[in-house]
Amino acid sequence: MTVNLKGRSFLTLMDYEPEEIRYLLDLAVKLKEDRAAGIFGDRLRGRNILLLFEKTSTRTRSAFEVGATQEGGAVTFLDNRNSQFGNKESIEDSAKVFGRMYDAIEYRGYEQSVVEALAEYSGVPVYNGLTDADHPTQILADLMTIEEHAGKPLSEVKVVFCGDTRNNMSYAWMYGCAKMGMDFVAYGPQELAPDRAVLDRVAPVCRKTGASIAFSSDARSLAGADIVYTDIWASMGEEDQIPDRVKLLSPYKVTEELITATGNPAVLFMHCLPAFHDFETEMARGQYELGYDIREVSDEVFRSARSVVFDEAENRMHTIKAVMVATIGRGE
Repeated sequence: MTVNLKGRSFLTLMDYEPEEIRYLLDLAVKLKEDRAAGIFGDRLRGRNILLLFEKTSTRTRSAFEVGATQEGGAVTFLDNRNSQFGNKESIEDSAKVFGRMYDAIEYRGYEQSVVEALAEYSGVPVYNGLTDADHPTQILADLMTIEEHAGKPLSEVKVVFCGDTRNNMSYAWMYGCAKMGMDFVAYGPQELAPDRAVLDRVAPVCRKTGASIAFSSDARSLAGADIVYTDIWASMGEEDQIPDRVKLLSPYKVTEELITATGNPAVLFMHCLPAFHDFETEMARGQYELGYDIREVSDEVFRSARSVVFDEAENRMHTIKAVMVATIGRGE
């Protein structure tokens, strides 16, 4: 299959064929190797990328800004405080303006419909930096990290996502695993089970690729996991739900006991970050003083040799750079 991603948006991995995802991963490896060798290209010279943020960010913003700059591109950062987007101006009108000035748009915010509207009306590639429904750039980095550490093909890897299995990271993992023929278990309480519509969406892809997607509240589903993954228990805007989340999700906290239950001495721990693993953050400390331990992973696991969370964080840059280069770059 000849892969040409020029002009394509990156809204969800469900829009991409396995061969196209494979192309992006291989390109990211090459770009990472080039950077390690001190080789920086000009594949994005003359390209201007808009970073449109309605939610705060550390890794996503840094990855886009550094990745674009290393390949000669330029970025503009806008948020709700310094633009008319979604306030005095409609999404459609803003998108049409952005498309006249920029070569690509990254959006990080709430509704998936917003990133889809930007792609529809702007006429330029749009990248999903996170919505409440999906987080495809994170999964691309995670897949790259697994290939660096797991020692086996993606199609032989089992991922267990622990905690709130109906959040954007769990769904993004379902899409990625379905496309790449992987085994995925969403392990959490029945009250926070995945939406049936999402499971129905990935089912035909799984039949095509041989992937397995399942939900379970049974700890036996951890057996044989190659990757144990988790995310914070209260996503942005859900802080008022912390008391209920702590009650529901504490049994699914990633601890050494949970890791042992996999039966795999080589199991890896992964997390999209930020993570509550100690009480060094104001939010974790404040909630603990109120009687709520919101740590979704123990400090012991987070800091252990099996934890590859900071490799994941770095790989956000390489994979995001690959997406930009593949869709708007020169000479790719």
